[in-house]
Amino acid sequence: MSIRDNLKRLLAPRHLAFVGGRSMARAFKRCADGGFQGHMWLVNPQHESLDGIPCVASIADLPCGPDAVFIATNRELTLSCVADLALKGAGGAICYASGFAETGEQGQAMQTQLLQAAGDMALLGPNCYGLLDYLHSAALWPVAHGGQAVEKGVAVLTQSGNFAYNLSMSDRSLPLAYMASVGNQAQLGVAELMDVLLDEPRVTAIGLHLEGLKNVPGFARAAHKALEKGIPVIALKTGVSQIGAELALSHTSSLAGSDALYDSLFERLGVIRVSGPVSFVETLKAAACGRLPAGPSLTALACSGGDAGFIADYAERNGLTLPKFDDSQRADLAQVLPSYANLVNPLDFTTAIWGDRDALENMLDSVLRTPSDAALLVLDYPAESTGERKECDLLLELFCERLERHGKTGVVASAFPELLPASARDRLHARGVAALQGIEDGLAAWGRIARYQTRRQALLAKGESVLAPICPAALVAEGRLLDEWQSKQALRPFGLPLPEARLCRPEQALNEASRLGYPLVLKVVSADLPHKTEAGGVALNLKDPAALQSALETMRGNLARHAPGLVFYQVLLERMAPPPLAELIVGIKRETGFGLALVIGAGGILVELLKDSRSLLLPTTDQAIHDALLGLRCAPLLTGFRGGPAVDMPALVRAIRAVADYAGENADRLLELDVNPLLVNAQGAVAVDALIRLA
Repeated sequence: MSIRDNLKRLLAPRHLAFVGGRSMARAFKRCADGGFQGHMWLVNPQHESLDGIPCVASIADLPCGPDAVFIATNRELTLSCVADLALKGAGGAICYASGFAETGEQGQAMQTQLLQAAGDMALLGPNCYGLLDYLHSAALWPVAHGGQAVEKGVAVLTQSGNFAYNLSMSDRSLPLAYMASVGNQAQLGVAELMDVLLDEPRVTAIGLHLEGLKNVPGFARAAHKALEKGIPVIALKTGVSQIGAELALSHTSSLAGSDALYDSLFERLGVIRVSGPVSFVETLKAAACGRLPAGPSLTALACSGGDAGFIADYAERNGLTLPKFDDSQRADLAQVLPSYANLVNPLDFTTAIWGDRDALENMLDSVLRTPSDAALLVLDYPAESTGERKECDLLLELFCERLERHGKTGVVASAFPELLPASARDRLHARGVAALQGIEDGLAAWGRIARYQTRRQALLAKGESVLAPICPAALVAEGRLLDEWQSKQALRPFGLPLPEARLCRPEQALNEASRLGYPLVLKVVSADLPHKTEAGGVALNLKDPAALQSALETMRGNLARHAPGLVFYQVLLERMAPPPLAELIVGIKRETGFGLALVIGAGGILVELLKDSRSLLLPTTDQAIHDALLGLRCAPLLTGFRGGPAVDMPALVRAIRAVADYAGENADRLLELDVNPLLVNAQGAVAVDALIRLA
């Protein structure tokens, strides 16, 4: 069997084995108490039984190769156990032990041995908490957990065992189908697990708690698969920093830190990124039932004017629309509600009909005729000691019934997180209605999910998500810098528009200028001086020979002061470009272990000041380039600011495409690339400076 086939066995086990001591006996009992229906064995060579559970003396004595095994021994014994299990034909094993690659060179060597011992057996870990499988009541887990069996739900993959433990214990009623702590990801990582989990029809969404990705192309393939299937992926990514930007030669590197590249990856794949644990859980809950809204429109109701005000504010903040009731709806509502009720969406149906089944049914039937994508009820339960919960239960029951009658996707949120009790949340989830805690967090979560289907269709139509990102091998050398002339000549065959130019020695400049024609730009050319302007190595708008001669003399003096070791040997003469409508920077960022990104931003002298940029992973599409340009804060300069002319957008996209194509062709050796500025106007685009560094 392949590793993938064995991973399927691990995720749908017919039998379980636990290798270890008393903690494994307790894990065995938790599976039995939780309702696991298959055979289970406890393997321990030193005891005939532990806590009343008979022990099998060795892995070799097992009656068959178990589908799923939890190994809770030290790292040396873990190696031999994995080898014995692979020989026995086990499906998959979870390695709990630490002390492998996370500890350094010796641990890395042991992790390599572990992989060799596993062969084609699926291996999760090492250094991980394990796997909670609530579809099959299989808890391959060393400690207590707070989940329960479900018919369907979300799968959560995390790089933190403690996060997984706390999430299972949280009082949020998240319907968990699976939760895996991935540990060192020696063999199975986020990408491989996602790929197989997406084949399980009872998995309704996938949640990722990430520090980073080890296999970006594999993740991209899995995320595209999720996009095709319409399974939302929600990511909580930690480590928001820009690493090493100050060490880079180019402006591009300072614009695109590693976290910006994750944003770019998630954007092209439709992954919903959230900022914290609460938004992570509530967004997963919004998707957990599998009944996703087709769009952002919402019919909303509450029994309080204050709650209706919250709905209106948070709906607007999160891009949710509230369609108006029509005349017939308002007429029907006027027959049920008191005269002081404001018959608008969101509706405050008041407490006048509280607990009145017939009135509530009529009100709900009227409201739910609204042609919206979903219906929201805001409801807070009082304390159980009040004896007043039965009216809330009635309202929930009627709301769920009417949702089914009208074919509506539904969501319930409480204003205060703690005032939607577990009993109500469980009843709602059983009926396929999302139960969200806290109206602010809840509507933010619903807004993310409400945008998903529209965004998904647009991404699939754009075609970028199907392209696996280029992830070349890491390059550690500093490399060599091409001078401006060499850089431009490297880019020219790919279609980058360049000014008409001559490369010559300083003493040849006047003759070459007469052939080229004025006005001109004069630049010193040297790979040892990548940023020429600061050293006085650039002179603009030279209109005649006298101006050129003066500029040559001034430049020689400037370089003697600012770059005394530089030989003034070559200069570049270029035809002065016409005034641009905008200046852009276009560059390539290489992130070790991640990939190549195309960075597009406001350029020229404003590049460091504005930090206005968008990143696209390579390969990309012309449509994605076009959309990235319109996503810049400086986009109005491109589209016709204050009634002015617009730039030649097709020509601009072609110029940027030339840079992307060069990078794709040279991915194995390109360290960084800058075109800054790329001047653009209504007549086209022209690159007036370029820098390339190659390994």
